[in-house]
Amino acid sequence: MGNSIIESERLFFYKTGYNDLDEVLKIEGLEDNKKYIFSWSKERHRESINNEDELHIVIKRKDTKEIIGYVLLAGLKGEDKSTEFRRIAIVQKGKGYGKESINLIKELAFEKLKSHRLWLDVYEDNTKAINLYIKAGFTVEGMLRECKRVEDKYRSMMIMSILENEYFD
Repeated sequence: MGNSIIESERLFFYKTGYNDLDEVLKIEGLEDNKKYIFSWSKERHRESINNEDELHIVIKRKDTKEIIGYVLLAGLKGEDKSTEFRRIAIVQKGKGYGKESINLIKELAFEKLKSHRLWLDVYEDNTKAINLYIKAGFTVEGMLRECKRVEDKYRSMMIMSILENEYFD
């Protein structure tokens, strides 16, 4: 399939198009996803698609060509070469697509974008994601205590990263 950004055995990453945004919003709104990711308006997603400092990606299965998730990266133009892994949301959980996508994200960041550091923040209660990131080589850097207000309570976020030398070792 042409024009993919990067691909694995089962998945393609493509730059998100405007015609993909309804599917992206649907994925973002799924109950399993919305408790762990920030929701954006369609307009904010459009801004991300047009922003040279951000990369908005849809994840497609190779066999069916269906969109099964999306990824947001940011900080692409920063002089420190520190890329933010801002978001991942997957529809079909339990099939290894998250793990496969994280490996593609690392490959994209370090081999194609030439990042020095790939970092993320994750809610401290998202243990499934935290364990996945640790297995993928990310290191816990610290905690942002009660930094996000969700409804009438505060949630803490863990900061994690992987450096280029750790990726290539």
